[in-house]
Amino acid sequence: MRKANFVLKLGSWRWIHRFVLIVGILAILICIATLSKAYSLRFLLVTDTSSSCYSNSFTTHGSTAREIKATVELVVEKIQQEIDRMRDSPYESSSSESKHASFLAEILGLIESVQASLSHTEGIPEQNGVAVHTLSRPNQETEEPAEYFLTEEIRKYVRTKPNRLKKQNFMGANGTFTSIGHACFSRKKELEEYMEYDIGDICNDDWKLAQKLMVHGCDPLPRRRCFAKAPQYYTKPLPANESMWKLPDDRNVRWSQYKCKNFTCLTKSTTQKGFFKCADCFNLDDHEWPRWIKPVYQDPNSNLTADFLIKEVLDLKPNEIRIGLDFSIGTGTFAARMREYNVTIVSAAINLGAPFNEFIALRGLIPLYLTINQRLPFFDSTLDLIHTTRFLDGWIDFVLLDFILYDWDRVLRPGGILWIDSFFCLKEDLNDYLQIFRMLRYKKHKWIVVPKRDKADHLEVFFSAVLEKPPRPFR
Repeated sequence: MRKANFVLKLGSWRWIHRFVLIVGILAILICIATLSKAYSLRFLLVTDTSSSCYSNSFTTHGSTAREIKATVELVVEKIQQEIDRMRDSPYESSSSESKHASFLAEILGLIESVQASLSHTEGIPEQNGVAVHTLSRPNQETEEPAEYFLTEEIRKYVRTKPNRLKKQNFMGANGTFTSIGHACFSRKKELEEYMEYDIGDICNDDWKLAQKLMVHGCDPLPRRRCFAKAPQYYTKPLPANESMWKLPDDRNVRWSQYKCKNFTCLTKSTTQKGFFKCADCFNLDDHEWPRWIKPVYQDPNSNLTADFLIKEVLDLKPNEIRIGLDFSIGTGTFAARMREYNVTIVSAAINLGAPFNEFIALRGLIPLYLTINQRLPFFDSTLDLIHTTRFLDGWIDFVLLDFILYDWDRVLRPGGILWIDSFFCLKEDLNDYLQIFRMLRYKKHKWIVVPKRDKADHLEVFFSAVLEKPPRPFR
């Protein structure tokens, strides 16, 4: 029986290698035919009388392109059939079969890219039955983003994907146009490092590289065809009635890229944590628990505070605030407090030196992994509330703040609330920032400026406001 199985497997291996060899030969022939289509031998002959003729254009027979395209379509069909057969076969668990299927899928991708390039020749005009192509100048920049990168995965991702049925899809487009951030081109080396992986394997533990790319404008990042690493000993999260105000299990986070290696370290105020913004916001008992339910006074001898309480803000619009966004540096406490009032808040956060997104999710809240560079992923006039604290501060450029506020105005519904919570800046810059907030022409429910007294020089101030978006009907 073993001998028979061995002979069967040996025969299967020989057949697979034979098929792969045939496919490889076909791929080489297609490449040669494609090159010969573009650069005929006649084009390589240089004469004085013909130099002026071929400097701007060259000709190829349209029938050759049609024949090559038909051959490519036939090869694609046969390879796809073989991939389907191997996946459905009883030996699909075999690692060798899986590797051959992946190899065939790789060849199929290359051939389909050739097929896509051939499809561009269909619209080229013909003269006397001959297709005329215009050569681009040697120093002319290509309009195809894929040509800028060397890593094949990036090239495949950014190419336009034509619809398989060769007609418009339900979205009214003839293809799918995957996008990457414009700054990805200036960070080519780092992006190619990020996209260097084995398809179907485990991704590198490189989220920090990904976040660096995002923060520097390479946002959105391209998708990847590998499996993201998960914590090795992940345990089920705490029940919803416990998770909100209890530290999660340390095993549910990958700590390799952080200075702190557990949540206990993050709660201590004396350790070097690797970040300074919201340094105490993992301390749920002492620092986070009283927030937005008890005011914090800057000066114990006065009643000055930049803090507004959640209840007094919600009372401005009774039963109207249902959904919103918190664009802050934090661990989701604002969303946790708003949930007590039956308000659903999405918390935008990035992992600046600590696992903010994981912590928010483990509390049973919704994290949105988002940088300040990106347009909000919400449709116009859909949110009831936008809240921000200790994030958009005096470091931010005036023009950038202008763009951000207009985007926030876009997603806020008429009558929606913009809650600016403890925005701080230098006293000398205050009027410039206030003018930017005034240009929204929102109704002022609350508006206060108080000294910021955590530094000896007292050169900074806090600004807080609760503003209501006015109705702006179409004209």
